[in-house]
Amino acid sequence: MSGRHRRPPEERATYREVFAVGEFRALWAATALSYVGDQLAQVALAVLVYYATGSPLLTAITYALTYLPPIVGGPILSGLADLFPRRTLMVVCDVLRAGILGLMALKSMPFVALCGLVFLSVLLGAPFTAARAALLPDVLKGDKYVAGSAINNITHQATQVVGFLAGGAIVAAMGTRQALAIDAITFAISAVILLAGVRPRAAPAGNVQEPVSLWRNTRAGARLVFGDPTLRSLVSFAWLCGFYVIPEGLAAPYANTFGGSPVVVGLLMSAMPVGMIIGVFLFSKFVRPSDRIRSMGWMSMLACAPLIGSGLHPPLWAVVVLWAVSGAGSAYQLGANAAFVAAVPAAGRGQAFGLAQSGILAGQGLGILLGGAAAQLLGPEAVVALAGVAGLSAASILTLTWTQVRGEIITASLTDKDEAEIPVA
Repeated sequence: MSGRHRRPPEERATYREVFAVGEFRALWAATALSYVGDQLAQVALAVLVYYATGSPLLTAITYALTYLPPIVGGPILSGLADLFPRRTLMVVCDVLRAGILGLMALKSMPFVALCGLVFLSVLLGAPFTAARAALLPDVLKGDKYVAGSAINNITHQATQVVGFLAGGAIVAAMGTRQALAIDAITFAISAVILLAGVRPRAAPAGNVQEPVSLWRNTRAGARLVFGDPTLRSLVSFAWLCGFYVIPEGLAAPYANTFGGSPVVVGLLMSAMPVGMIIGVFLFSKFVRPSDRIRSMGWMSMLACAPLIGSGLHPPLWAVVVLWAVSGAGSAYQLGANAAFVAAVPAAGRGQAFGLAQSGILAGQGLGILLGGAAAQLLGPEAVVALAGVAGLSAASILTLTWTQVRGEIITASLTDKDEAEIPVA
């Protein structure tokens, strides 16, 4: 071993090391802008629909429909991230979305046309998200990827908190067209940042001579993800969010239990994102890489179990705490994401991420929709508690399966890390 230097195999990357990477700073800034613009409109819509109709079902339907485009087109369009240069694809998606939202802000049009443009705008987010997720492991290696993912998750949740607490007030004060114009500007700035800060890379499938076929690429991605027991387990962990997202979709009707003011709605909707920010920070900062994999099972159960307490009709402060603890438990997604990246070939990364993301959105949208329908009959408190029971049961089953395969993942990750970090003299 003379002439060689081995770093500790469980060394954790710091946020400072991640932000020192210029390409990550550009990706992070572009992503943050998109989060801010989108969150503003989504949250305000849910609150305004409930106050206009008083219907938990219509509120849940409106909120769930924002998940529909990636579910419908995501599995196919995500394959573009493996067929074309990923930075170029992200820039094109940003420019197109800026144009669509600018048109919505400047021109009066029928409601059906507006819905169609909204659908198209959200649909373009599928290839953008797949390209960004596939590009990040090329920009950040090893545990830097985990720290970078944590930063992105914290940023996402932080923008949710800001949007939940202030989104409705901002839209009410500025007007809908002004909010759409701001959203268009964020996409345009994002495209400029990507062009200036991220270096171009060749398409992963650029050397393949076969004709481009999104459908064939989608089928190959599905076989890759669902044909491998490890990837199948990791995707199942990701899709558990369909259970613990239900409180978010029912926050407006749930707030009626405590008077129904906009402040209470914002407080409830921000509880889980705040909890996730805390959980992700602690999980990425203080937990060793191998322990993240070992703890995924019980943390996934923690993401669901606190919701059961809503069935006891606790006071507002207790509901906020329970939902925040659930959000903290959902930080297990960080470990699942890192393990997923390590197990997927780079050339198929975009399609694999796109399939996983589409399943996440489908589970979230379906969960919120069913939760809203059930809340019409049972009330939001009972529905949130039942979501906790169902999620805890599913997480327990997944944990038993995960325990059988996680050892191989831990061993492989540590072996790869050792080999990568032992330079030849």
